[in-house]
Amino acid sequence: MSKKPRKKKEYDDDDGRTIANMNVEGMPWYQKRAHDDTPADPQSPAGEGAGDAGADNQPITLTKTEGRAMMRGVLLAAFLVGAVFFGAIALFILFCIYVWFR
Repeated sequence: MSKKPRKKKEYDDDDGRTIANMNVEGMPWYQKRAHDDTPADPQSPAGEGAGDAGADNQPITLTKTEGRAMMRGVLLAAFLVGAVFFGAIALFILFCIYVWFR
């Protein structure tokens, strides 16, 4: 017994455009050389699509101003997390002194 090939359903409102490309790296159905609707990047040696972010594995270079801004943001976030932990510990100690151990 052989299986009959499935007929592809045709919809009246389908114009053939891709709304969301589901060819995501890491999924079982991922195809490296799948057809995508993005135009080819002329500077890419392999002719890969422009939608392949990070495919060329080039390091990102930052200017001094961008590097300083990034470091300022990282330090601000670290100090904020540290302040939250310090505040929680201080509140716990105050709770222990004035409520729990009375």
